[in-house]
Amino acid sequence: MNAQKIGRALGIGLRVAGRVAGERLSGGAERAHAASALSGTVVRSEAARRVTTAVARGAGGFFAPFRRAGAILWLEMTGAFFLLFVLAFLRAMWRVRASWMRGPEHMQFLGYTVLAGVFLYLGASSFWRARRR
Repeated sequence: MNAQKIGRALGIGLRVAGRVAGERLSGGAERAHAASALSGTVVRSEAARRVTTAVARGAGGFFAPFRRAGAILWLEMTGAFFLLFVLAFLRAMWRVRASWMRGPEHMQFLGYTVLAGVFLYLGASSFWRARRR
């Protein structure tokens, strides 16, 4: 046995002995009963924590496939929503297509083109992420 283990054993023993002596000196029957009731509460709360953890893990395992399917469905709905914006911007581009080079609505045409490209990327990447899941 090395010195560190001896020191730990002596330290623990001294703490326990000090606690017992303190309880006996201060009329420890009531305190000892209260301490045992408190330790029962601690044991019950520990058991309740274990049960809660087990139930949470079980529910998490049960709902994992639904969570996965829900995430895929969410990504596909988001992608479809973004592609609806692409259609709206393509329609607006078609309306101002005559001035794509130098007409009075040239900046609008460029804006619709950029926005259609951005939303096309967002919609396609959302479907791509849904497929990877």
